[in-house]
Amino acid sequence: MFCGFLSRTSMRWSSRLLIYQDVLWLQAFAGSGIIVRSYKVESRITSRFAHTTVRSLVVNVAQQAESIAFNVQIPKRAFITNFTMNVNGVMFVGSVKEKTVARNLYAQARARGKAAGIVRTNAQDMDTFKMEVHVPANSNIEFELHYQEMMQRKLGFYEHSLYLQPGQLVPILQVDVYIYEPKGIAVVETRCGVNHMDAGLMDVGMRPQAHVVFRPTLFQQRKCDSCSTTAVDGIFTVRYDVHRDNSAGELQVSDGHFVHFFAPNNLSSMPKNIVFVIDVSGSMWGIKMKQMVEALQTILDDLTIDDHFSIIDFNHHVRCWSEDLVHGSSTQVADAKKYIQSIKPSGGTNINEALMRAIHMLNKAANQGFIDQRSVSMIIFVSDGDPTIGEIKLSAIQKNVKRYIREEFSLFSLGIGFDVDFDFLERISMENRGIAQRIYARHDTSEQLRNFYRQISSPLLRKVTIQFPEDSVSNVTQNHFDKFFSGSELVVAGKVQTCFSSPLISFVTASSAQMDLSLQTETDCTELDSLLGHQSHSVAGFARQMWAYITINQLLAERSLAKTAAEKRKITRKILKLALEHQFVTPFTAMLVESETGQERLLADSPKDPKHGCCIGVLRFPNDPHFTVHLPKSHMDVCFNIDSEPGHILNLVSDPESGLAVNGQLVAGKKIKNNKLNTYFGTISIYYKTSGIRVDVSTQQVNLIHGKDQHSFSWASTANITLSGYVDEQKLHSHSLYKPHRHCTSSKTKPTTV
Repeated sequence: MFCGFLSRTSMRWSSRLLIYQDVLWLQAFAGSGIIVRSYKVESRITSRFAHTTVRSLVVNVAQQAESIAFNVQIPKRAFITNFTMNVNGVMFVGSVKEKTVARNLYAQARARGKAAGIVRTNAQDMDTFKMEVHVPANSNIEFELHYQEMMQRKLGFYEHSLYLQPGQLVPILQVDVYIYEPKGIAVVETRCGVNHMDAGLMDVGMRPQAHVVFRPTLFQQRKCDSCSTTAVDGIFTVRYDVHRDNSAGELQVSDGHFVHFFAPNNLSSMPKNIVFVIDVSGSMWGIKMKQMVEALQTILDDLTIDDHFSIIDFNHHVRCWSEDLVHGSSTQVADAKKYIQSIKPSGGTNINEALMRAIHMLNKAANQGFIDQRSVSMIIFVSDGDPTIGEIKLSAIQKNVKRYIREEFSLFSLGIGFDVDFDFLERISMENRGIAQRIYARHDTSEQLRNFYRQISSPLLRKVTIQFPEDSVSNVTQNHFDKFFSGSELVVAGKVQTCFSSPLISFVTASSAQMDLSLQTETDCTELDSLLGHQSHSVAGFARQMWAYITINQLLAERSLAKTAAEKRKITRKILKLALEHQFVTPFTAMLVESETGQERLLADSPKDPKHGCCIGVLRFPNDPHFTVHLPKSHMDVCFNIDSEPGHILNLVSDPESGLAVNGQLVAGKKIKNNKLNTYFGTISIYYKTSGIRVDVSTQQVNLIHGKDQHSFSWASTANITLSGYVDEQKLHSHSLYKPHRHCTSSKTKPTTV
């Protein structure tokens, strides 16, 4: 994410930029005089590499200045490559520079009073480019943003998603997606979440190119026939797959670089040995656990008699459903389902012991010869927070896992919500031949869990290596892969050394469920460039950009696992060199956006770690409850923290005249910071003495008590209940009450314990 701000007094306009992530979203918050003349999105996809351009023309027809904001959400793994803006003929053009250089140039402009800026981070796992522009009267602004990404194959498809949100009716609203795949396109599908509007699609029929068009008229954009508001508000998705005629994969050469795509079909799935390690601490109570159980039940149904599995659940203790791996028979699966349904989340989080137990279980099975040599063994670890019991140092847990896990085992991690340290999950998974994925705590959590499992549920190959003749290639990206899963794809890229008089050859070796494989393919070194010369919508230099894209991402992963500062610096220099050469905005580069005269500058910066700063859109409470007391005569608010311990009950409101009392009980947080376990309100109790009504609200449920009657409600359901009784609001409003507050100065004020 990056953010910048530029002001220019003489022209009475300003702009602000931000960058976040995940799908394309362009939104215009317009005043009454702002008209969006055109809104165009064009994606060119060549051999799985996408270059997306967002263009918009905005006009202010009012007699006074108006403000407008644009937001573009881009995929998490995409790199912004260019940004231009034209305001009343003043052109701003972006260039990627080393971050320190860009910041210094930006600071120089700011010191001259020509620019001002701020860098902010974002709360979600996404990057958003945001621009707010103050448009002068009777003027216009043109906006253009470019970004690139390599499309990853998941569950048999490459998926390209655009979140369309123009904010108003647009005379020219146009989305074009051009796809070119040299071996032919097998299938193209469009899914339009934009009010059931349809997109146009050329008949593909195994041809190498396809053109998807979405151009709704003004009438089609309206929410209703007489509405002046737009119905274009949703995700526009194009997904496709390619034709494959060679089990050894598809080898392409272009612009002095090669790319090898490997995704064989018609292979039998290898047996699996899975240990599910499930966090059942107190924070998993309620809807999280309900959705976890739903997902696990579906996942367990997918197991076959050839698979082996067990379940470990942990809080401050670690329990095993079975101390040993068992066959995935219908009887064992049914028993496991009953077990997970009986789990009641509570207590702390002992991650280290749970993972050690899972590793021991797989090691024991391997030592006893229980694991088939042609099977795949993995741990699927699910948690929503950091460790609070046992070994709580994340680096120590990472070392323990690395020390005891065998090279043939993999660790896959799922982090639910934002309390979990996702960087830790990524490191521990990458280091142990797995991947990590964040699961968003919302209504479709169980579906997210199931989709992740589907991606790794059918391992087809192990120990895959893709090699080339010596001296024919250089600077090759990762070419050894521990596993290949059905529906995915392995990609290797590099530079071609000599490949003009003879074809480039690649060799693939791997181990399948039945045998060891040895495959070979080759390609002409000039044929693809000749074909691309006749394509008007191909991505120029796609192979070169794809190689740089893959290399930078692999270097970023290596840097996160680097053991020493010197090693990190060495990797950083490599990333920086590539990013500058290929004009990618990365964590170590920034885009300096300058006017043609160089007098005005905007800084497009990359994000800080959201764990170490304030985040846009998310409330983060550093520790303990915070309160403010209003002093009416001085017109001031006094702010203080309550420094207390888990289990203490604080009297928040006490009004004897009305008979109202409100208490709050503290619970421990999931993370230990500065050797202190943070506390938060876990239960709020509201008691109205006059009517004898008490309401207890916790993270698990809501209890309503009225005399001998008691009603309990789950957060996962909706209910209404009406009881006689009232609270005199006039009396309540006449009193000064304590109220929770988000930011305040720490104080050692002691609580009133009830």
